[in-house]
Amino acid sequence: MTLSNEDIKYVAKLARIHLDDNELDDLSNDLSVCLEYFEKINAINTDGVAPTFQPNHLSNVMREDVVSETMDIEIVLKNAPEHIDGFFRIPKVIE
Repeated sequence: MTLSNEDIKYVAKLARIHLDDNELDDLSNDLSVCLEYFEKINAINTDGVAPTFQPNHLSNVMREDVVSETMDIEIVLKNAPEHIDGFFRIPKVIE
């Protein structure tokens, strides 16, 4: 499939990309080659082939979201180098 310069200009306009004439010709050739590969892939007969979303059988490793007691603020701040009014006190980062 060959793309015209007008097609490339239209897509570049949608993507808000400025292309000069040299870039336009190069991009047209590169995208045409990519589209030819896509046509080859689309021509492959995949009837009877089950979809494979993840070839490795991975499982979700996240824990269950369980409500539990919160920690006492005194215990939380016990190891803090500095704290003030129940909050961690840290050095100023922005000057």
